[in-house]
Amino acid sequence: MSHPFIALQNVLPRHALTRLAGWLAASRVPLVRRSLIHAFTRFYNVNMEEADAGLEEFDSFNAFFTRALAQGARTVCDQPNVVVSPCDGSISQLGNIEHGTLLQAKGTRYSLGALAGSLAHGFDGGKFVTIYLAPRDYHRVHVPAELTLTDSQAVPGELFSVNARSEASIGDLFCRNERLVCRLRGNPGDMLLIMVGALIVGSIETVWDAPVSPYRKVEQRQHDVAFERGAEFGRFLLGSTVILCFEQGRFEAHANLRSGTRLRMGEVIGQWAGPERIR
Repeated sequence: MSHPFIALQNVLPRHALTRLAGWLAASRVPLVRRSLIHAFTRFYNVNMEEADAGLEEFDSFNAFFTRALAQGARTVCDQPNVVVSPCDGSISQLGNIEHGTLLQAKGTRYSLGALAGSLAHGFDGGKFVTIYLAPRDYHRVHVPAELTLTDSQAVPGELFSVNARSEASIGDLFCRNERLVCRLRGNPGDMLLIMVGALIVGSIETVWDAPVSPYRKVEQRQHDVAFERGAEFGRFLLGSTVILCFEQGRFEAHANLRSGTRLRMGEVIGQWAGPERIR
């Protein structure tokens, strides 16, 4: 039997609800923004000591939610050939890309082709890491290695919640939700960084030229934008998921990583492997 929360999502006007939440979150009316920010901070026990500003300094809930970190709040590992976590969050799943599929939850897999479209080629047999960002987490996404963005694909879709209960109950969840698929090239291989939207996530924003979210149609673009490891890449408005995919033989995950592991942006999650790409 479906859990009541899952059943409720199936009947909710998810896009309309998200637009309403987005309007409230963008409001600069003092009573609205203060009420939202203070209630959210208390309910989710947000650690404001890591933020670069105090609660009263944000001019909207959106500004608060996408807050930058204070200087020194995170350290990006500078060892050669490492891959770092692109965000704060918890590992939902990680493992092998088998026959073109990724693990969503125990006993449930989904198609990389359905998730990433034309950018999915070349990753079968490789590795993946799925990271869930809870509402209390820092919500900017950073580049996990020295990489160059070569292609992106914005995909419109649903806005189901992406928490553990939804992952276990809604088939092909990540393939159904709105997402931004990004292909990046580095040494020794390519990587996919996929930002998946969710219920109440009114926007996926980037620091580079991408379509404006929510997406109205599938839109693919080519790019040539170089990033240093740890550079800011984009951000979510409210919690969601980042999926990383690596080519076969190009990535070795840290031995201590497993489902449920808490991550902080900049800490090592693995190592580049294999010979460097010939440019």
